[in-house]
Amino acid sequence: MLPIVSLTLFLPLLGAIVIMCHRNAAAEKVHKIGIITSALTLLGAIWMWVRGVADPDMAGKGFAQVEQIDWMPSIGAAYRVGVDGISLPLVLLTALLFLLTLIYSSKVRKQPQAFVVLMLILETAAIGTFTALDAILFYVFFEVSLVSMYFMIAGWGHEDRQRAAQMFFIYTLLGSLPLLLAILGLYLGGETHTFDMRVWIENPPLEGGAAMLALIAMLFTFAVKTPVFPFHTWLPAAHVQAPAAGSVILAGVMLKFGTYGLIRFALQMTPEAFREAGVVVLIFGVVAALYGAFAALAQTDLKRLIAYTSVNHMGYVIVGVAIAALTLDPEIRAIALDGSVLQMVSHGLVTGALFFLVGMLQDRAQTREMDQFGGLLKTVPLLGWSFVLAAFASLGLPGLAHFPAEFQIFLATLREEPWAVIVILGIVITAGLYLKAISQVFLGASNEKWKTMPDLDRRELLTLGPLLFFIIVLGIAPSWVLDVVHQTTIALAF
Repeated sequence: MLPIVSLTLFLPLLGAIVIMCHRNAAAEKVHKIGIITSALTLLGAIWMWVRGVADPDMAGKGFAQVEQIDWMPSIGAAYRVGVDGISLPLVLLTALLFLLTLIYSSKVRKQPQAFVVLMLILETAAIGTFTALDAILFYVFFEVSLVSMYFMIAGWGHEDRQRAAQMFFIYTLLGSLPLLLAILGLYLGGETHTFDMRVWIENPPLEGGAAMLALIAMLFTFAVKTPVFPFHTWLPAAHVQAPAAGSVILAGVMLKFGTYGLIRFALQMTPEAFREAGVVVLIFGVVAALYGAFAALAQTDLKRLIAYTSVNHMGYVIVGVAIAALTLDPEIRAIALDGSVLQMVSHGLVTGALFFLVGMLQDRAQTREMDQFGGLLKTVPLLGWSFVLAAFASLGLPGLAHFPAEFQIFLATLREEPWAVIVILGIVITAGLYLKAISQVFLGASNEKWKTMPDLDRRELLTLGPLLFFIIVLGIAPSWVLDVVHQTTIALAF
């Protein structure tokens, strides 16, 4: 049988090598290779999805499509990859966003070879993070992604890009070190010394104080990565200074490393310690959601506004995972986890579309300040209505992607910890801030300065179209994703 997970994982890296072997290739050729490579990777992810849906190994706590090769057998480390109902939707989301990002970035003429190579290396690192079943392999992919994004921000970002790139790298690198200590603790705590994450999930190796210390280390790492207040301060600067492509991948894919790790490591490998600390994590999630919404409300820069709404939406995910850790009711746990994973997917689609749209607007106007616009819905109707749709999805409008995810999180929260349902105020605040943004930028009197602004071109429509389509589909019929997710979350609930 073809090793489809490994093929999908390393196709982008292979494409990067091919590009590096053509040093003097024209920009058009470089972008074409990148797009073709990423398209093949998406086909691989779709193939994984089709196989996963039909694979009986997907049901339960196990993993499907597992591939394993000895790596460092003396210490129990191996190349181990596979997927389950939690990781498979994130792999598909990752492959889709990278393809659309490379299509959107086909206009880049500043060092196009380096740009596309970094994007493809980052794609391999991202897919590797979601498919790794060996803790050392997970950590390697987790760290490689930092390097690629650092150079992306520093090389193709905006005016203060160097400082933003350094802040991003230092915060996230230092934040990753406690995870390494936790991994070593899990390794030493097991009866059999192995880095096989499946073994740690099946039989958590740590108990008592040791498990709590490992959990604290994990929570610190994933709080920085998600990010959660007050560890979020690197995020607005990184988003504002990153190119549009970098912002899409950072928000749509890399923030999910934190919430995915929270489920995969903290919840599955230290479940009892997480239950003891669950209320604290829940408080952090509630604060993050409300703080992100209030901070976004105060912004005048569209990109910074969307960056803070990411803090808000990832706060909802934290709340869902915390409820899953706290509850002893299997039904509530499954609902909370279903909502959390679906929220990760919907956030990638919605925030990806919003960052693309802001990038398109900045390309035309060279500004992101909302008070500089007005009446753009008449001038650029395709761009305007696309933004309205994505904004309504972000504020949780029924029938769009965020609603079924957030509804499940709030339902589980109300049933387990009713006081925490105060987090629902974040939706009210988010609605207000997006209505304000739409009013200032797209409604009202037209600014004569932008009367000749061009509407979306074919490349931009090709970039946005799939995201807007899936935002609607996921809102109307989320079951095609939830059915896959639920195969794993229902097993975790018992």
